[in-house]
Amino acid sequence: MSGRTFRQAHPLPKAHGQWCSYLSSCAHSEWYNGTSWLTPGGQAVPAGSHVRLNLQTGAREVKLQDEDKFQNTLKGSKKGKRLDINTNTYTSQDLKSALEKFKEGAEMESSKEDKARQAEVKRLFRPIEELKRDFAELNVVIETDMQIMVRLINKFNSSSSSLEEKIAALFDLEYYVHQMDNAQDLLSFGGLQVVINGLNSTEPLVKEYAAFVLGAAFSSNPKVQVEAVEGGALQKLLVILATEQPLTAKKKVLFALCSLLRHFPYAQQQFLRLGGLQVLRSLVQEKGTEVLAVRVVTLLYDLVTEKMFAEEEARLTQETSSEKLQQYRRVHLLPSLREQGWCEITAHLLALPEHDAREKVLQTLGALLATCRDHYHQDPQLSRTLASLQAEYQVLAAQELQDGENEGYFWELLGSINSLLKELR
Repeated sequence: MSGRTFRQAHPLPKAHGQWCSYLSSCAHSEWYNGTSWLTPGGQAVPAGSHVRLNLQTGAREVKLQDEDKFQNTLKGSKKGKRLDINTNTYTSQDLKSALEKFKEGAEMESSKEDKARQAEVKRLFRPIEELKRDFAELNVVIETDMQIMVRLINKFNSSSSSLEEKIAALFDLEYYVHQMDNAQDLLSFGGLQVVINGLNSTEPLVKEYAAFVLGAAFSSNPKVQVEAVEGGALQKLLVILATEQPLTAKKKVLFALCSLLRHFPYAQQQFLRLGGLQVLRSLVQEKGTEVLAVRVVTLLYDLVTEKMFAEEEARLTQETSSEKLQQYRRVHLLPSLREQGWCEITAHLLALPEHDAREKVLQTLGALLATCRDHYHQDPQLSRTLASLQAEYQVLAAQELQDGENEGYFWELLGSINSLLKELR
C-alpha cells in the first residue's frame, strides 16, 4: 500500500444487526488512514459512531445506523463531502412572506423608537406658546431680537430718557448688531439712521457709543454699509475726528470708520473725495494720539493691500470687467497718499517704541515702497532708524534662537527690516 501510511487496528463491523462485534467471523483486519477506519476491502466506520466493549465476550462493538442511512453516510464519506441531513426546503413565496414579516417587525420597532424619542423630547422641552403663557403669569415677557432692538432704539431716542439710560441702551444694542441679520433688521425699521443721527449729539459719550454700535453693524455687512454712506454716516464720522473730542470717543469713531471703509470701494471713493486723508493726517500728528496713529497706519495698509488683491484676483481669473474691480480702480489711493505726505508720515512713525506698532509701520512701508521709493531714498532719518532697528532685532532674534524658537516674532521683524534696507540700497 505504497503512498499511504496505515497502522493496524481492530476488525471492522458488518451491517447485520444493531450492534456488530469486532470478531474474526464478522470482519477481517483493518487499518486507519487518519480520517476513518478502513477494512482491507476499503469499507469505513463512519465518524461519530458509538463503540463499546462487550464485557461478556470481550469483543469491541459498534452501533450502526439503518442500512440505507449507513450506505448514504459511506457514500458521503467516500466523496469527502459533509452530509447535509437538513431536508427542509423553502419556496420563493415562503421567502417573500418571511421578508414581509421581517419588514413589518422592523417598522413596528422603528415606530416604537420614534414614539419613545418623541416622549423624551416632550419631557425635556416645552412648546414656546406654553412657555409664553407661564412667563406671562409671572409677568415675564419673551422678546425676539427684533423686539429688543426696537425697545432699545425707542429708549435711546426718547427725550424723557436720561443720559445714563441712553448710554445703556446703546451699550446693549451693540451686542445684538454684531449678528449680520440683526444689523439688517436694525436698518429695516429705521433704527440705523437713529444711531447715525446720534453722532450729532453734543454729549461725547453719546457720540462714542453711537459710533461703537455703528462699527459693529458695519463690519462685513455690505447692505448696512451702503445705507450708512447714503445716510451721511461717513461725513459725520470725519467731522468728529477733525474736531476736538475725547480720545476715547475718537477711538470708537475711528473703529466705525475702518469698518465702513474696508471691502467697500464706493465708501473709499467718498472718503477720498471728502478729504479723509487730510483728516487722518492731522489726527496722527496730534500729541498723545500715538495709539490712533497705529490704527490709522493699519487702516491704510489694509486699503492698499485690499486693492492689490482685487487686481491680482482679476489677473488670475481674467475677469477684468467685473464691477467690483472697476470700483477699486476708481479709488486712487496711492497717488493721494503720495501727494498728501503719507510717505514721510509713515516713515517717521517707525520711531514708535512698541514692537507691535513697528510691525504695522514696517508692513505699510513695504506696501508703499513702489509709490514712495524716491522719498525713502531722500530721507536720511529713515535709513538711520532702519539701521538702529536692525541691530536691535538681531540681538532679540538671536535670543529667540537660544530659547529654542526658530523663526519667531523678532526674526520676522528683522526680515522685514532687512528687506527694506536691501530695497533702499
